[in-house]
Amino acid sequence: MHELVALTQELIRFKSMHSRPDEIGRCAAFIEAYFTRHGIGYRRIEQNGIPTLLVLRPDGTAPVLLMSHIDVVDAPEALFEPRVENGRLFGRGSIDDKYAAALSMVLAKEQAERLKASGKSQAELPCGILISGDEEIGGKNGARAALSQLKTDFAIALDGGNLKKIVVKEKGILRLKLVAHGKNAHGARPWLGENAIEILIADFFKLKAHFEVTAPNHWHRTLNFSRIQAGKAANQVPDYAEALFDIRYTENDDMDAVVDAVRSSIRGEVEVVEREPLFQAGNTPYLEKLLTLAGRPEVGCEHGASDARFLSEFGIPGIVWGADGDDSAHSPEEHVNIGSLIALHGILERFLTGLL
Repeated sequence: MHELVALTQELIRFKSMHSRPDEIGRCAAFIEAYFTRHGIGYRRIEQNGIPTLLVLRPDGTAPVLLMSHIDVVDAPEALFEPRVENGRLFGRGSIDDKYAAALSMVLAKEQAERLKASGKSQAELPCGILISGDEEIGGKNGARAALSQLKTDFAIALDGGNLKKIVVKEKGILRLKLVAHGKNAHGARPWLGENAIEILIADFFKLKAHFEVTAPNHWHRTLNFSRIQAGKAANQVPDYAEALFDIRYTENDDMDAVVDAVRSSIRGEVEVVEREPLFQAGNTPYLEKLLTLAGRPEVGCEHGASDARFLSEFGIPGIVWGADGDDSAHSPEEHVNIGSLIALHGILERFLTGLL
């Protein structure tokens, strides 16, 4: 327990926000030093300035891959000074996702020591480690780039769920932009112009009509009107307006058909800004082993998204799981419950040792 908590505290102290790329680099270097100190072979990948650390067998494989990330959302200075209160470790990144990086490091060290004691090498390591630096901004230069360079039978993204819930599905992401064009005129004579905002609003309601589906536990596609930009002066009829929408979809949705239907029904333009796959666990006997060791937690879905979506892209079975943080991620009171972290370590240690 002491090492796990102390190591998580050390990682929290790095202000590894994307506004501070130097701190992301320093945090990665700290982890590299830990691997070197414990005789663990690792590889560093850097793509577009984003560092990712990999611990694998010499042939680039891992029976089980533990995934985590060290980048965090922006926070004031005070949140980078960890504190322990009432069995909880507070600080930015404590639950998202520094505890998971620390847990992965300790598990790799313990397995490496066990192999060395029995005269074996890293070539028989039961777990691989992937620690990336850009999950909070999409993961394309981190986890996605790294997963294309390795082989694994099963991955555990330690970035969601809790001890009582293993996540086997996450929604996909689709970001749409609507653009409307009108005609400028003086605000005192609006009949001489055509208001692009009004056109955009009418198009929005046509778009919204495609998101009136319902399903149990909200496992259906959703639409969030997240940004609008229009107008240059209060006394002018605007000739241009655009809006951005954050859509989350499920395996039951044909989003190509939805986009086509929207495009044919509105007056303005539709642009697909970004599209990310949904995550589905896939068939794997490893899940049943974990469920048994973990006391049969709930198996469910999550509305958010994580780097686990890239597992589906590369055909890698996996789950999203982790310690308990009372839904505090990204908040001023972000924390990880230490007892759950210790319990998670015990389950994963038994799981990995069983693979040996």
